[in-house]
Amino acid sequence: MNQAHSSQAKPMLSVFALGGVYEIGKNMYVAQYGDDIIVIDCGSKFPDESLLGIDLIIPDVSYLKERSEQIRALIITHGHEDHIGAIPYILRQLDIPVYGTPLTLGLIRGKLKEHGISDKNLHTIQPDSEITLGKLPVAFFRTNHSIPDCVGISIRTPEGTVVHTGDFKFDLSPANGQFPDLHKMARIGEQGVLLLLSESTNAERPGFTPSERMVGERIEEAFQRARNAIFLTTFASNVNRVQQVVDAAMLTNRRLLLLGRSMVNVVKVASDLGYLNIPEGMIVEPKEAANLPRERLAVLCTGSQGEPLAALSRLATSTHPLISIEPGDTVIFASSPIPGNEKNVSATLDHLYLLGANVIHGGGSATGMHVSGHGSQEELKLMLALMKPRFFVPIHGEYRMLHHHRQLAESVGVDRENIFIMKNGEILDIQDQQAVRTRQVPAGNMLVDGFGIGDVGNIVLRDRRHLSEDGILIVVITLSSQDSELLSDPDVITRGFVYVRESEGLLNEVSRLVIFAVEELQRSDQDWNWSMLKTKVKDSIGGFLYAKTKRRPMILPIIIEV
Repeated sequence: MNQAHSSQAKPMLSVFALGGVYEIGKNMYVAQYGDDIIVIDCGSKFPDESLLGIDLIIPDVSYLKERSEQIRALIITHGHEDHIGAIPYILRQLDIPVYGTPLTLGLIRGKLKEHGISDKNLHTIQPDSEITLGKLPVAFFRTNHSIPDCVGISIRTPEGTVVHTGDFKFDLSPANGQFPDLHKMARIGEQGVLLLLSESTNAERPGFTPSERMVGERIEEAFQRARNAIFLTTFASNVNRVQQVVDAAMLTNRRLLLLGRSMVNVVKVASDLGYLNIPEGMIVEPKEAANLPRERLAVLCTGSQGEPLAALSRLATSTHPLISIEPGDTVIFASSPIPGNEKNVSATLDHLYLLGANVIHGGGSATGMHVSGHGSQEELKLMLALMKPRFFVPIHGEYRMLHHHRQLAESVGVDRENIFIMKNGEILDIQDQQAVRTRQVPAGNMLVDGFGIGDVGNIVLRDRRHLSEDGILIVVITLSSQDSELLSDPDVITRGFVYVRESEGLLNEVSRLVIFAVEELQRSDQDWNWSMLKTKVKDSIGGFLYAKTKRRPMILPIIIEV
């Protein structure tokens, strides 16, 4: 595809998403004017159960790789995985500067260290910073969310100002004292906003999202009521929530044990940077925790989404090597399930009840143990009213969320024809106050499997699915190198297809069919090769196995010449 400005005497402004619309996660947005490209966020998302063996999904950055010399910066709005999770993988492909606030960069630095990548490209910004990237002045404004140090971004272009909100809510009594900068947002709106990109996660929820301060009060109440050990799980990155747990533990004279690698890492980074205030001696090691009276122990752990290998899941199944949950202990879920994780969370809850724990779960008004970090409808309308954009693109959400956000924008006066629900890769071109979308860039999923990025595609996934459903049958055929005669009966090996000891007759028949296929090919007048032999063997035994078992195992012939 030609660059946005190549056929124009005057450059145009082009804005598009490489991830984050029609989906939750994998956020990456791009603003391009002339030769200047600014990338916003670089997130990952977790695979669903159809992507067997896949660890992460990250954005396809092939468009950016072709124009790497034009990328002026990657700006990160905050430190959640759906905004920073892909950074180590993308920085292997793109040598570009990364800008973020102190806590955000602290979390990114830890990721880069794990991957053996230098942090030389990291640059610290503050909410009042103003920088110039290429020819484009960029400013920031403080927002609040469920992690400290969140910012929105304002990019001034010759066409007009582009504003990206990042994830936000309007919490006017924030637990960490980081108030949203309403005055600066209003000032940006007064100066004129050409295009607003605003997050849509809670666009279906009426009213306002409750304050995080409410959760702190509920946690303290639960700590005061508990008689035995307390186990609390939340998102490791929710630093504000972690501080509330620390405060409740201090109030009730409990020591705190951290379980889960991500929890330990985030607490260390946030403490080192001054975002967590943990009294000396409060954190205990597992051996020390085992010797504490149960009423003096609080455990803060990962596993709020029922992840099978996370600390809480192992505690719930009594497989954690360091500590166990006993009858009468209190388990608190200071979180709500991400859509798609409900099944895993339910299984964990069942196990906890079986252990005799007192379980407190459910966000919102149910228990008050969790509130969203995303603004609800009235807050989304407030952002639109402050910014007063000419054009509006709802981002960060599945289609229904984007649709509801469009309706909210119309309700506060944005013209419907100026609201664009974009797919990943769809470009909005703006020139002379006119916006059109007629172009597309590649914007698919890159699958991360171990150290491999993008080397697992549809064919590999199809094979994995095939193996998981019907198993594999391997046929080893040993031929003479002199005359291609069979030197022995074929070896038939099966895994995940049938139980060998109970299927000897079936496998003997498979062996007989293979011998017949080899001999038939040898008797034919045509020249044949190993590829033809493999195809004939597959055809001969594939139909037979389906007729006998109604299953289609993967058939893998192996030919050895001796």
